[in-house]
Amino acid sequence: MAAYVLLFVLGAVIGAAGALVQGGWIPGGLLLALLGAAGLFYGGSRATGTRAGAVAPAAGWLVAVMLLTASRPEGDFLFGAGVGSYAFLLGGMAVAVMCATLGRRPQPGGPAARLGK
Repeated sequence: MAAYVLLFVLGAVIGAAGALVQGGWIPGGLLLALLGAAGLFYGGSRATGTRAGAVAPAAGWLVAVMLLTASRPEGDFLFGAGVGSYAFLLGGMAVAVMCATLGRRPQPGGPAARLGK
């Protein structure tokens, strides 16, 4: 359970960092933010050995990004209405879904068997 909580917090940190980087350095920042998110989602999945390992950081990422997209009463907001912001939002969600639905690889060194034997 502690691993999933840690992955959730790391997902929130990656989401907040990606929100800052993607708008500050175009197009390299967008690519860096999406690669960072993909690395965390895939790494969480492989580290825990479950699909929940990819879902936990994706949930943290989504919470952080959604909180940063909301405007404040003063009218301030972090995301501007542009192609880069939408690519970050949609690309991050797509990467999260891809990493959460990846199939497991077969274990190496299993016995070679044929059905007819």
